[in-house]
Amino acid sequence: MMLSSLLERFTDETDAGMALEALGDIILFAEINAMAQQFDEAPNEYVAAGASRFAALASDEDWLGLMSAIERTDDPARTVLVKMLRWALARDAAELSGSEV
Repeated sequence: MMLSSLLERFTDETDAGMALEALGDIILFAEINAMAQQFDEAPNEYVAAGASRFAALASDEDWLGLMSAIERTDDPARTVLVKMLRWALARDAAELSGSEV
């Protein structure tokens, strides 16, 4: 699957929710759930929004890190989703605390 297709799928709330569930990472899910509540969103909405924001706002360095991670993994889709979510969580935590990313 091409990266653009994958990003497009993650920006759909239904697909984002299924992808999050498929990760099976209870800690990541708890972090996403807590952050989603801060923005009055459901976890699947937060995942979709996070994927959209990564696609639109990530720096060249963020993209390079993502590409490097994809090259080293057996599961590119999982890697893309986790990297985008970690990026979104870090960015939103910094925004909520008033610090810079």
